[in-house]
Amino acid sequence: MSQNPMNPNFSRRGTLGLGLFGLGAALAGAPKAMAEGGAETSEATETAADVPANITPTISKYIAEIRTADVEPEFLELAKRHILDSIASAVSCKDLEPAMLGRKYALMKSEGAANGATMLGTKERVGLVDAAFGSAMIVHGSEINDFIPSAFVQPGPAVVGTAFAIAENRGLSGHDVLRSCVAGYELCGRMPKALGVRNLYRMGIANHSLGPCFGAAATAASLLGLPSEKVQHVMSYAVQQASGSWQWLLDEEHIEKTFVFAGVGARNGIEAALLVETGLTGVADCFDNEAAYMHHKMFAGGDHDPAYLIEDLATRSELTHTAYKRYPVGGPTQPAVQAVLELLPKTSPETVESIVMEMPGRWDAFRNAEMPALNLRYLASIILIDGRLDLVSAQDRDRFNNDAKVRALMEKMDVIHAPDLEVKEGETRTEPARVTLVDGKTGETKLFVPWVRGFPSHPMTRQDVLDKAMELLWPVVGKPRAKDVIDTVMDIENVPKADTIVQLIAS
Repeated sequence: MSQNPMNPNFSRRGTLGLGLFGLGAALAGAPKAMAEGGAETSEATETAADVPANITPTISKYIAEIRTADVEPEFLELAKRHILDSIASAVSCKDLEPAMLGRKYALMKSEGAANGATMLGTKERVGLVDAAFGSAMIVHGSEINDFIPSAFVQPGPAVVGTAFAIAENRGLSGHDVLRSCVAGYELCGRMPKALGVRNLYRMGIANHSLGPCFGAAATAASLLGLPSEKVQHVMSYAVQQASGSWQWLLDEEHIEKTFVFAGVGARNGIEAALLVETGLTGVADCFDNEAAYMHHKMFAGGDHDPAYLIEDLATRSELTHTAYKRYPVGGPTQPAVQAVLELLPKTSPETVESIVMEMPGRWDAFRNAEMPALNLRYLASIILIDGRLDLVSAQDRDRFNNDAKVRALMEKMDVIHAPDLEVKEGETRTEPARVTLVDGKTGETKLFVPWVRGFPSHPMTRQDVLDKAMELLWPVVGKPRAKDVIDTVMDIENVPKADTIVQLIAS
């Protein structure tokens, strides 16, 4: 079964184990795979029935009132965990190339801006919009932040980056940040599903930037305290700025991809809210008017489902569909990576004869990807050499291209298709992998990893999230400070000033 949402077996609501990168990042540097994916189409004919006539005012009221509304305790707890995950990602990724370039651009535009905010993980203060942009780029500096597999979006960078920029700028509390992030995650995950993930792929519109644009806009509108009638205009300006192309699949360096997945959504979303706060007005019923965005003919048919945007808002959350990455690599590569790590005691760079990794889906893209964090042959090689996997090495293009020892080991690695691991229609994907090691000393060892904890089907526990955060934080800020960060974020609803957290992680 293909991981392509154009495939008739693809399920928008049920594909929880697909992994954000199962659709796209797997194809980075692989135009042939992308072309094949584009050819694998099946035009669905179902249409949404009984579409309510009050989508825009309903979602706008939800955003405007989220800071004081009754929110399920489970959703608030999950939001705290994902804020922590994003904060830890920012600290660990701030000096990686995509993050550095995002910081450089923001500084170039507004260095030392008095009426601005601090980019997460740094002491660099820039203009408010640039702070949201730079923070989002930082959080997505590597393949370690969260994702919603069923929507093909990564909400944390844009939503959390925007939340802390505005909260610091306006002197808002941790309670305000937490509630606004709940709204941001909802819009980030729901908008692509309302428009139709298959529809978006067919039209070449990247869910990965569209979702975060609306997520950041919702977060910003909430924190700015805009009333529901103004939030309707914010949604209209988000519509005008929702952008992004599937061209990111061709990116080899994780830079354009970071812009698409994180930076542009944060920038455009916060801009939408600030424009309306200034007094600009727009189309007040962009999700209901038959001549406006949501009902445009380009979304007609397929998996278009406008009602999804407001369906069960009080009782069902996209946060339950949001996954964590255990390792700093693309989603579908995680089980194979875990298998190689578990096999380390049975092999070495000197004695390994071969490692064959079997997986479902677009196995060939993960075999040949030009982006290091998606190339399983590269990842397996550096795991053997280093005895571990860290996010810097996972993203290291120079090592990927020029390290002779790595290139030699890659010749002993292979990735092949495992048809028996493909799931049947309607089943949840968990991206399993089967790895066979042949070693000159220990012989042949097979290991099957059915899933890696973190996917929505097998979520991380609270302690898992705290452990991951500590693992990312302490090498940069030290263990005592890392513990302070974790304790503060996990009590964020009682933090009087959210910029306490911003300053705590600054370095």
